[in-house]
Amino acid sequence: MKDNVKKAKEKSKGFIGEFKTFILRGNVMDMAIGVIIGGAFATIVTALTDDFINPIINSIGGKEIKGQLAIWGGQYLNWGHFLTAVINFLIMAFILFLMLKGVNKLMEVGKKKKEEEAAAPIKTDETILLEEIRDILKKRK
Repeated sequence: MKDNVKKAKEKSKGFIGEFKTFILRGNVMDMAIGVIIGGAFATIVTALTDDFINPIINSIGGKEIKGQLAIWGGQYLNWGHFLTAVINFLIMAFILFLMLKGVNKLMEVGKKKKEEEAAAPIKTDETILLEEIRDILKKRK
């Protein structure tokens, strides 16, 4: 029985230790910051849609975007709200696509520099001496 309790304590320390390591890693903090900024950005996109895009659509279509369609029993389908949500989603997806594309491009630039540095052979004194001997032998023939 004591062995089971001891094993359980070791497992809990391991789990808690793993969780502590996970929390203290920079990735979790980066993710938390990303979620907060994403929430604030969603508010900006909603304001853009409500205050700029919807009035433009209203002026073109001549109908209010926040429209409702009456169905039975006094219920309504809020098609305008749904359309606004779809527009918000498309704007957010497009901006995230552009951001991801930019980040990938920056990562490729860093990789190319590292690959170029790794690809360029470093000539040692012995290599230079052997190349000189090779060139001299070629001239003699």
